[in-house]
Amino acid sequence: MDNTTAFTTRLQKLLDYYDLSASGFATKIGVQRSSISHILSGRNKPSLDFVMKILHTFQEVSIDWLMDGKGSFPKSTSSAPPIINSKKSYSEVNDIEKPKKDLNTLIDKKPVANNTNKEIAKIIILYSDGSFEAYKN
Repeated sequence: MDNTTAFTTRLQKLLDYYDLSASGFATKIGVQRSSISHILSGRNKPSLDFVMKILHTFQEVSIDWLMDGKGSFPKSTSSAPPIINSKKSYSEVNDIEKPKKDLNTLIDKKPVANNTNKEIAKIIILYSDGSFEAYKN
């Protein structure tokens, strides 16, 4: 971070951009109101937790811009994170021809709803590490 004054200026730009008071901003990111006041007045430096709460709450804010003034605010759409974060690409998911286990062993081939003829065609299991397995019928 280049300095606290520059960070404070960028923080004020966020407040103006989102049309939030310091109190409203504090509520939105989940910190005490005094935290915002102390940072804006230069009394305290922002903590890592404070910065991370801003980044998680406002997806348009890049860490480079917030910390060092590099880049632009709001982030350009080309630098937006992917919607799906997985170890497998979209094309790999569509090319899956397995299952190791037959889909019919996972489910009975019964209609999904009582009054429809819909059947389950694919089951995707999502794991906490971002990976997944897909089973097709």
